[in-house]
Amino acid sequence: MLTSPSRLRLVVLGSAAGGGFPQWNCRCAVCSLAWAGDPRVRRRTQASIAVSADGIHWALVNCAPEVLAQIQGVPALHPQAGLRHSPISSVLLTNADIDHVAGLLSLREAQPFTLLATPAVHGVLRASSAFDVLADDVVARRPVGLGSSFDLVEGVSATIFPVPGKIALYLEAREQAEKGRLSTDVEGEQTIGVELSAGGRRVLYIPGCAAMTDALRARLEGADAVLFDGTLWRDDEMIRAGVGTKTGARMGHMSMSGEGGSIEALRQVKAGRKIYVHINNTNPVLVDGSEERITANKAGWEIAQDGMEIAL
Repeated sequence: MLTSPSRLRLVVLGSAAGGGFPQWNCRCAVCSLAWAGDPRVRRRTQASIAVSADGIHWALVNCAPEVLAQIQGVPALHPQAGLRHSPISSVLLTNADIDHVAGLLSLREAQPFTLLATPAVHGVLRASSAFDVLADDVVARRPVGLGSSFDLVEGVSATIFPVPGKIALYLEAREQAEKGRLSTDVEGEQTIGVELSAGGRRVLYIPGCAAMTDALRARLEGADAVLFDGTLWRDDEMIRAGVGTKTGARMGHMSMSGEGGSIEALRQVKAGRKIYVHINNTNPVLVDGSEERITANKAGWEIAQDGMEIAL
């Protein structure tokens, strides 16, 4: 495990999109390989990362439903001293999607930490009494504004910024009723990206993005690493697989391939590493040696897997 001081270090706790991989009720072509134990695919939990500058104090960015198993799989996140302890001092949310917030319900054992999110996302959590298990005298709920920079965890600075996206799936009916339409690529408090900085290094974490903008492309330029939305290989992937009726655009995600896909949109962006995260169970890049994986790799992209460590 990463131990050297004064470096930006990151662990990919989960690299899959909502539902994980394989998805519990899916037998699409890619999930079927996993159920059969095919060595070309690796199981993945839902997307989140842990970040630290000293290997002692850690923050989570998003809190997946599998957070307990994710913590158990990373020794640096285990209790280190006394009867009750956790190295996790803060959690930052990029949106209110179930796969990003449900794990908070498992972090209710009277362990202090700071919960950071935009005011809009905090409002969603406040509206659900289930999250009252995070008692106010234990968990400090701290709103952070777009464009603001703050100390995420000791030695690590974070800056949040809007990226095109949509509200969480379970809130869509309300927006449809109130506005008469559903927006899938709005820039605001509901979907953010995070810039993480420590020791002169810079990493961008953007697990959900509906479209590329000039401002976002400029922000990514020169980063030491970019971890970017890799939900689908092609926009109509789930329809073609016979397991869904929505396109990637309808779900608020760019596809990797094709005109307007992230491979093409970021082809000219210079970054130390480009890594896809939040990968849907139907995406053929999950298969080692697939044509899609080879194409992504040739374009300079890595495919994240659970437990991947990045030290800069």
